[in-house]
Amino acid sequence: MTTNKVKEIRESLLMSKAELARKAGVSPLTIDRIEKGAPCRMATMRKLILAFGLKLEDREQVFPADD
Repeated sequence: MTTNKVKEIRESLLMSKAELARKAGVSPLTIDRIEKGAPCRMATMRKLILAFGLKLEDREQVFPADD
């Protein structure tokens, strides 16, 4: 189970799951799963980072490396 900050960032931007899903081009169910800690593909991570308006270099802010 991966820890990520998708929910935290989404809520700080006052964005609904549906809105984030639409911006990222994924389903709201995918957002729900990721927020619950399910693993996701690199392509999905990329879409989410960009949907948040971040640069790909900011990946660690959304998906911290598991140590």
